[in-house]
Amino acid sequence: MDAPELDNPFWSSLSTRHRAIALRAGGAARYPQDFAPFLGLENTEAGTATALEALIDPGESVYLLGIAPSAPPGWRLKAFRPLAQMVCERPLSMADGPEMIELSDAHRDDVLALTALVYPHYFRARTMEMGCYFGIYRDGRLAAMAGERLGTDGFQEISAICTHPDFVGRGYARRLTAMLSNDNLSRGRIPFLHVSHDNPRALNMYERLGYRHRRDIGFWSLTRP
Repeated sequence: MDAPELDNPFWSSLSTRHRAIALRAGGAARYPQDFAPFLGLENTEAGTATALEALIDPGESVYLLGIAPSAPPGWRLKAFRPLAQMVCERPLSMADGPEMIELSDAHRDDVLALTALVYPHYFRARTMEMGCYFGIYRDGRLAAMAGERLGTDGFQEISAICTHPDFVGRGYARRLTAMLSNDNLSRGRIPFLHVSHDNPRALNMYERLGYRHRRDIGFWSLTRP
C-alpha cells in the first residue's frame, strides 16, 4: 500500500486529525504530556536542537515512529526493534460475545488501572480524548478494551488493545478489534495498528482476524538530559 502518511504516523496525525492539540516548533510537533509521549518530525532535518528544546522538558523522554532526528549533544536516542505496521482493508468477521460499551470519563479510573497493568508505557490520563474507546465489562470489572489513537482523514490507528490477565483467551480483544475496524471501514477510513515482533501472540491474532503486514517501521525513544 502506497500511503506516505503511514510512513510517518506521528507527524501525520499531529498535522491533521490532532492539529488542534499539537504543540509545535518548526517542523516538529508533539502531543501534550497528558495525551501521549509522542513526537513527530516533518522530515529528518526538522529535529533541530532549538525545536527539540522547545518541546521536550529536561529529563523527559518521548517516542518517535518512522522518522528520528540526530540527537543533540548530551541527548540520548535509543533505537528499539522496529514495529510491525499492519493494515485492514476488508471487513472482519466478528464472533458473538458480551456487550461492548463506549468508555467515557465515568470509566477513566478502570481504563487507567488496566492500561497501567498491561499497557503501561504509552497511555496517559487524556489519551481517551484522542478517539473513541470501547470496553467489555465482566463481573463489574473492565476485562478488555481497545480504542482509536493516531489518525488522518483516510486512516485510523486501533490502539490500546489489551485484556486483563484474568480474562485472557476469551476472544474479547478480537471482538473489540473487529468491531472498531469494521466501524472505521464503514466510514471510509482504513484501520492500521502497530505491534511488537516480540509479541507473537498478538501478531498471530491480528493476522487471523484479517490484518496484513504493511511494513516494519522504525521506533525510537529520545531523552533530553
